[in-house]
Amino acid sequence: MKSLVIAEKPSVARDIARVLKCSKQMNGAIEGSDYVVTWGLGHLVTLADPEDYDKKYKEWKMEDLPMMPEPFKLEVIRQTAKQYQAVKAQLYRKDVREVIIATDAGREGELVARLILKKAECKKPIRRLWISSVTDKAIREGFANLKDGREYDSLYDAAMCRAEADWLVGMNATRALTCKYNAQLSCGRVQTPTLAMIAAREREIKTFVPKPYYGLEARWNGKGAASLLLTWQEEGSKRVHSFDKAKMEALLKELRGQAGEVAEIKKTARRKQAPLLYDLTELQREANQRFNYSAKETLNIMQRLYENHKVLTYPRTDSRYLSSDILPTIKERLRACGTGPYKKAAAQALQRPLQTKPFFVDNSRVSDHHAIIPTEQFVQLDHMTVDERRIYDLVVRRFLAVLYPPYEYEQIRLVVRAGKERFLANGTIVKSLGWKLVYESEGNMSLAEEEAWEGDSDQEERAFRSQTLPDLKEGERLEGLVFALTEQKTKPPAPFNEGTLLSAMENPTAFLETKDKALAKALGETGGLGTVATRADIIEKLFSSFLVEKRGKDIFVTSKGRQLLELVPEDLKKPELTARWEMKLSEIARGRIRRDVFMRDIREYSLELLSQIQTGEGTFRHDNLTNTKCPVCGKRMLKVKGKNSEMLVCQDRACGHRETISRTSNARCPVCHKRMELRGKGDGQIFVCACGHKEKLTAFQERRKKEGAGVSKRDVAKYLNQQKREAVEPLNNAFAQALAGIRLEDSNEDNL
Repeated sequence: MKSLVIAEKPSVARDIARVLKCSKQMNGAIEGSDYVVTWGLGHLVTLADPEDYDKKYKEWKMEDLPMMPEPFKLEVIRQTAKQYQAVKAQLYRKDVREVIIATDAGREGELVARLILKKAECKKPIRRLWISSVTDKAIREGFANLKDGREYDSLYDAAMCRAEADWLVGMNATRALTCKYNAQLSCGRVQTPTLAMIAAREREIKTFVPKPYYGLEARWNGKGAASLLLTWQEEGSKRVHSFDKAKMEALLKELRGQAGEVAEIKKTARRKQAPLLYDLTELQREANQRFNYSAKETLNIMQRLYENHKVLTYPRTDSRYLSSDILPTIKERLRACGTGPYKKAAAQALQRPLQTKPFFVDNSRVSDHHAIIPTEQFVQLDHMTVDERRIYDLVVRRFLAVLYPPYEYEQIRLVVRAGKERFLANGTIVKSLGWKLVYESEGNMSLAEEEAWEGDSDQEERAFRSQTLPDLKEGERLEGLVFALTEQKTKPPAPFNEGTLLSAMENPTAFLETKDKALAKALGETGGLGTVATRADIIEKLFSSFLVEKRGKDIFVTSKGRQLLELVPEDLKKPELTARWEMKLSEIARGRIRRDVFMRDIREYSLELLSQIQTGEGTFRHDNLTNTKCPVCGKRMLKVKGKNSEMLVCQDRACGHRETISRTSNARCPVCHKRMELRGKGDGQIFVCACGHKEKLTAFQERRKKEGAGVSKRDVAKYLNQQKREAVEPLNNAFAQALAGIRLEDSNEDNL
């Protein structure tokens, strides 16, 4: 008798099959003497479409709402039906006695396998493989410690509750909004609060009134070429500025001509540990800051490094710590990544004994997966793309850094008295570079690392920037001090970019309207809006629905997005909704709340939302109509701005025709080297740069062919073919848009 192993993706299945010595290739499976390994393609089965319950739901009509399936039906995803049939055939083999679930270790990974088993009506015993990396060693150890599948029944219940709840709320609310206002309008418990946060930030910026504030500086030039800049600090306070100009001008008048006296020279030994290891959100944030990668791009790159190269551990983690069982593998991981630019740093880390209680190890801070670190797989850097090298570099250097000693320095605080006022200056003497050695050759530290280098993260403390201090002694007089009044203005918060939006989604407590500490705690414990696995898809959906647009790196709400926020029920705009859901889902996963109790509440809530939409008095107006007629239905088209393109989209959601006007390409301008826009159609396409440079596509191709570098003819052809495919996709089909989230590989939490 044999065991059937179900992996989530073909690449992982091949790795498992090799370790289990399965080599016989079959239709959708690989067989060995003891095991048969098969796979999904992400999700193979999903919740059924509304029309699968009743044909009347093919047409979107308000009178057909609400839709309340009981029980929910499952359907095989059409695009992957062939693989589902292959898996089902293996499930029903008489020589297969049990099923081993080897999908991703997490709530959604559990759902991938359980839906297949439920749809196939398979009743065979289940065991669970729970691993965080797909190296040979991890797979062998995982199979040596398989768990009883029944231990994960509650996790499956939580996953199903999440999927069914999003279906009920999203499907009903989206159809109601679309039918009532005759426009493609979608909403969901994660997407809509995220949109509301962006709008709230915009309002904050728009209504912000700059306020001037004032400070005092004293400059002293003495002892040869030595120069000292001192900053005023209010006595008995940490404040270094005042909004009272008259007060500061009076102080300046009193201080002119005054000498200073060194009142105190305080030396403090300080130690700074390296920044914590990466979770996915922190890595996405950093990659956006340093390389302008979108959250989705970073996740895709990480997925390749995890699945194809096998050099990094599971990417979809929300922990920045390691569990203690990983410690014995540290040296092997160092040997595996210790090549190329990391050879010296890894060799030195190998020579150092590991601390008894490392600061980056905490079992209580690790749930499903530990932080992202290198695997025991030996790396081949020359097999990676530039993008893969960049992300790998971030992870490896951070991993090496936490294994190094703290950065040690001596902070010198100089206090000078002038009249009755107090002035300060800071200096730093490095005692030991510690983990900074890991970044010494890079010369380009990340924002997180720069912050870790600060002597004090307190905002007022950081007003005293470190400088080289002259050799002074307490009691020494400083003659010739030059005092000056400084004036600055308060600044509004910056607009969201993808990096800062990820941070806000991870910790949206600042946007909570209630002061409920339990909800704030729940959001913190469950990771905020969405999960590390789905936030990238949520942001992409906001762009593809034309609810937000990019201006440079910054994200802004479109007119459509602002109108949607006016029409959608208030509760759907608040992070509190997700907080309440996640609190209950966590309890379901722990077996403390029954699944049917949660779903009964969700059905009642869906009816309440539907009633609010049906009785709403708002209106929706397309204010981006053009005079261009749709070539399919003849109606006027809408001009919309996507993430990297401008398009004309038919206003009729049932038509769905669209045309690309321009698209930001990867082609660089020969004048200023910025990315150029590609405009027009067919042979008339032209590259246009913000600096004014223009170049026909044919001329561009010829130039690049002669240069023999950059974008190849094949790359351009591939890009143009992709553009043609996108041009015929029914982007503006509200029904397709509404269902798109359900079919996502990671079963996006915001289905609609």
